[in-house]
Amino acid sequence: MTELKDVQSQPDFRRIEIDKVGIKDIRYPITVLDRGQGTQQTVASINMYVDLPHHFKGTHMSRFVEILNEYRREINIKNIDRILREMRERLSAKVAHIEIAFPYFIEKMAPVTKTPGLMEYFCCIYGSSGEHWRDLVLEVHVPVTTVCPCSLEISCQGAHNQRGIVRVRIRFKRFFWIEDLVEIVEDCASCEVYSVLKRPDEKFVTEKAFRRPMFVEDVVRAVCERLMEHPEITWFSVEAENFESIHNHSAYAFIERRKTPPKSENGP
Repeated sequence: MTELKDVQSQPDFRRIEIDKVGIKDIRYPITVLDRGQGTQQTVASINMYVDLPHHFKGTHMSRFVEILNEYRREINIKNIDRILREMRERLSAKVAHIEIAFPYFIEKMAPVTKTPGLMEYFCCIYGSSGEHWRDLVLEVHVPVTTVCPCSLEISCQGAHNQRGIVRVRIRFKRFFWIEDLVEIVEDCASCEVYSVLKRPDEKFVTEKAFRRPMFVEDVVRAVCERLMEHPEITWFSVEAENFESIHNHSAYAFIERRKTPPKSENGP
């Protein structure tokens, strides 16, 4: 059999390194850790990159997919380091990056009738590593309900309320459950969002939200307080966006905090 030429490994003489080269937006079934059920099957959109030295013409794109296929049943926060190390070794790279975006489902009981339903939360895991450092970020999007304090104060009847999204990113010392982060955020809004509500449940969530009116500023400050107190979290960002019910715009607030100085294992 005639040996096929390896064009990617041929030299390039322009002496220009590439920071990131790889595959983007590949849809793949994966298995992630689930606090209640052990594991959960989902479908992710995945980006995988490595750096490319100036003397190589290209990288071997098929190797990214080979690695992904090997680890597809155990993609989670605990073994991102192993996947990144495998990428660096198999692709002769100094730095590797992976971004995994996926829907995650949590069963929630309605507050009064206890009717079960699945809630979807959009999640991302961002991982990067070099020979002597690593960086890992977990991102979770949590839908919430808020009631406007100003509207409640000035109105003779009722107040406007709306659904919003709180997006949280964290860096952490040890393994962190997605469910734990969701619970922190939901506790900091006027009320949680549920997938199934009967009439007694709807009465409960409406009255609970009106007892806890919040601006987006209140939501991000409340989440900030909780994350600042958490001993395992070293850095975080939190943003809240309300899809206003009476305005032709969204209301928005953002906070970013680093709790500890950067260490060598958390990045360059």
